[in-house]
Amino acid sequence: MLLVIGRGVGQGRRTAFMSAVGMTLVAGFVQVLLLALGIASLVQASPFAFEVLRWVGAAYLIWLGVRLLGGFGRHTRSAAVARSISDSAALREGTINNLTNPKALAFLFAFLPQFVDPGNGWPVAVQLLVLGVVTKLSNFAVLGTVALGAVTFGRWLARRPALIAWQERFAGGVMVGLGLRLAFSGDVRSAR
Repeated sequence: MLLVIGRGVGQGRRTAFMSAVGMTLVAGFVQVLLLALGIASLVQASPFAFEVLRWVGAAYLIWLGVRLLGGFGRHTRSAAVARSISDSAALREGTINNLTNPKALAFLFAFLPQFVDPGNGWPVAVQLLVLGVVTKLSNFAVLGTVALGAVTFGRWLARRPALIAWQERFAGGVMVGLGLRLAFSGDVRSAR
């Protein structure tokens, strides 16, 4: 959510929206497919695979945060425009952010299967697909709304270029902090 807010505030509606699409729809397609195919169970059951995923996610968050912090003191923003990224970069960053987020994966792979009833006549894979799609579509509705709200706040900030620089520093620091927390917090599956 912080990534979408940061994109909305700093780069505008389209970039924030593309980040939300990557986080929910593109990453969701991959995650729901893995869930329905049962591959997710293998990752959940393998401590090594889950640890690798956790460390990759932590490294990615730290990398995003350092990139935001990299602009610290480099230049003062013009009246309204923060550093812009392409639609494909926003989509890619949103997708990678969600695919390497162990908490999102733990929710999908550990929480959703609890609502599957093998005895109701529907195949388990179909039930998982429906639950996963509904979850990802509701996530998209929430993140899309957050993106629009962040853009409104971003317009206000655009008239205050010094605040944009501080917002990026703050967002970068938070991402680095979250990455470090993820790296050193242990197994998130027990934090459900």
